[in-house]
Amino acid sequence: MTPTRPLSLITGASSGIGTEFARQLAALGHNLALTARRTDRLEALAAELRERHAAQVTVLPHDLADPATPQILCDELDRRGLQVDWLLNNAGYGVPGTFVANDWTTHAQFLQVLLAAPTELTWRLLPGMRQRGYGRVINVASLAGHVPGPAGHTLYAASKAYLIKFSQSLALENHAAGVHVCALCPGFTWSEFHDVTGTRDKMNRLPGFLWLSAEEVVRQGIAAVERGEAVYIPGRVNRAIKTLVQLLPDRLAMRLSARESRRYRNTSI
Repeated sequence: MTPTRPLSLITGASSGIGTEFARQLAALGHNLALTARRTDRLEALAAELRERHAAQVTVLPHDLADPATPQILCDELDRRGLQVDWLLNNAGYGVPGTFVANDWTTHAQFLQVLLAAPTELTWRLLPGMRQRGYGRVINVASLAGHVPGPAGHTLYAASKAYLIKFSQSLALENHAAGVHVCALCPGFTWSEFHDVTGTRDKMNRLPGFLWLSAEEVVRQGIAAVERGEAVYIPGRVNRAIKTLVQLLPDRLAMRLSARESRRYRNTSI
């Protein structure tokens, strides 16, 4: 049964797609547990959603780069008597530059946030969803997980491809138990992502039709997981790109990826 006010745990809730998930789910009647590193932003968002939607909002400021964080989050929720019905594994970022240009600590923290943390949170929260016969998991992947990995941001496409395959398996394993799992795979989305990676100037040169708003990405993502879609790419242009890449020989697809990525990736370091 669908809870009267489902509780949604959103990682990376302080900006971009994560903030938009919080706003749209609160408007749909969800209570929220929000986590990210920036406490001030989480508190401001929580105050907005309490006033606008009368949502119960729990703020849990933590850094998912710490391997202990997933268990700490789940333990805190248990102590508060909160059961998670929707898990939004949204936290993520990019590491610009070539693979060897960054130290191992940088890569290890990236893998912890984008791979280990969502996997562990899902493992810890999924049994309760199955037991209650209801749950939704959205793993925010990317169109990058469907196309050849570019030079620069070396681990990004690889991590998103993992989330896609992970979500497909989970969807098959849990659908009969009332739990829907979806890999949401947006393309270029208006957010702070490219400001943080220092690529905003390059990204602004791309044509406008390649971009979607975070609001549209989230709206389509919520609808997709409710329909039981295991993998969903928002935007007709993005779906066309994925189809084209699938039809091309791998060598040609990689050449096109290499040519296009030079327009918006830093491959000089």
